[in-house]
Amino acid sequence: MNDLHDRDELLEKLRLELRRGALPLAVLAQLRTEHYTYSLRKEINALGLDIDEGTLYPLVRRLEKQGLLNSEWRSEDKRKKRYYQISALGQEVLAALVIEWHSLNNSLASILKEH
Repeated sequence: MNDLHDRDELLEKLRLELRRGALPLAVLAQLRTEHYTYSLRKEINALGLDIDEGTLYPLVRRLEKQGLLNSEWRSEDKRKKRYYQISALGQEVLAALVIEWHSLNNSLASILKEH
């Protein structure tokens, strides 16, 4: 029983590690259309990539600090919301990351192919 638990725990950690590496790409791609963080999270989750608030908010702030996103505060329904959208630099970086993603995906497909 302990071995099964250890295996499941290890698998979950590795699965999260794989997903974590893809999140900046997903966020940049989704922010080609303006979103505030809650709507961004909802849309990414609806597209099948689960992301929690504790991961998304720091990631969005980091991407903005790196110059990859622009943001603007707006009042909506008597609440202030911060809207994010990809910057010009972010678009350039996204284009390069998409190429890298496809290359990596092709390489992994070849590596994982059964003989």
